[in-house]
Amino acid sequence: MQFQNPRGTVDILPEDQKYWNFVRHKAEEVASRFGFRRIDTPMFEDARLFERGVGSATDIVEKETYTFDDRGGDTLTLRAEGTAPVCRAYLQHGMQNLPQPIKVFYICPAFRYERPQAGRYRQHTQFGIEVIGESDASVDAEVIEVGWRYLEAVGLSDLSLSINSIGDKVCRPVYLEELRSYYAAHSEEVCEDCTRRLERNPLRLLDCKNQQCQPLIENAPVSSDHLCPECQDHWDNLRAYLTEIGLDYQVERRLVRGLDYYSRTVFEIAPPEEGRMVTIVGGGRYDGLIEELGGRATPGIGYGMGLERVIQNIQRQNIPVPDKREVSALVVHLGEAAKSAGIRIASGLRRAGIAASLAPPRGMRSQLRYASNTGATHAIIIGDDELAKGVATLRDLDNSSQSEVPLDRLAGALGIGQSNDSG
Repeated sequence: MQFQNPRGTVDILPEDQKYWNFVRHKAEEVASRFGFRRIDTPMFEDARLFERGVGSATDIVEKETYTFDDRGGDTLTLRAEGTAPVCRAYLQHGMQNLPQPIKVFYICPAFRYERPQAGRYRQHTQFGIEVIGESDASVDAEVIEVGWRYLEAVGLSDLSLSINSIGDKVCRPVYLEELRSYYAAHSEEVCEDCTRRLERNPLRLLDCKNQQCQPLIENAPVSSDHLCPECQDHWDNLRAYLTEIGLDYQVERRLVRGLDYYSRTVFEIAPPEEGRMVTIVGGGRYDGLIEELGGRATPGIGYGMGLERVIQNIQRQNIPVPDKREVSALVVHLGEAAKSAGIRIASGLRRAGIAASLAPPRGMRSQLRYASNTGATHAIIIGDDELAKGVATLRDLDNSSQSEVPLDRLAGALGIGQSNDSG
């Protein structure tokens, strides 16, 4: 075949849609239960938004963004993650003047040029939430709980929650200097990426997946041992609040996340038997991001999760997903007069709120087979005899029962109510 979908993308076929309908519906349901409202931002942004917000020295900006110049000479980037665009919208639309905090969620495609692997694609779908305008650790606990309750709602189990604190602009510089000193003494032992990170983004040294760097990571200084009094208090409160709401967690002292804007709380939720490479939920606090984008100092926290990985885990754990079938009818017609009547009947049913379509002009058996293959719940069969009597044969395709129904009563017989539009 000449054309295929681009590497790192997938086609979501009709038979897969039930999973996507399920996870999207549950996302909106759970987010709304916690008081979050939906926001949608453009699929592309000014490239400088990600350079300033995510960080020019991060792997995302340096290696993974889809960045291009448009015909007007502007440099744009396809949305690489959801937080920076939401913060841009928060500033642009004056949401800082509304009662705080602002609580929003989004379900959107994101684009990163990275090596495709199981559950990770170059175009993927993020379900994310953001809380902007409140620094209290109770908000951190709530954001983590939203992610956990969502995964519970879709049926996932055997998950683990990992948390850490990476400090803030007061205490982190001291920690970073100690981290640099430690790695400088082992500069010959690190991979090429970590040699670059040592100068530009030392916190990411702890996030390296290269095997040769793992012994150094294991013995590196720990961020939570270098917290200032305010960060320590926030850290203690977070753990107490997670205990209050009944969420078990483990402190992962090497957890840092991959974006420059994180501060204090960082967390991940993952299947414990598969490790952090297949993290489902990842997020944290970003108290300096709004200020970095030109606003006044404003705290924020959020998470992002890849719905592809959620679906992958639903399938891996053999969780049944409801496949709700709406009433739908296929009009099976025998002869030209029946075909003309069938067109009118299908149109009338659609106006009455029932999904209906006309079968392709084939033999009756072929038309009924087509009805089953397309997922119709009912077949409406009409021929010359039915037209002469003003009726149709209504067949339930699930149990093969059938009865004659007057043409002007078809909508009612299909369970939607009475309508004369179908005759």
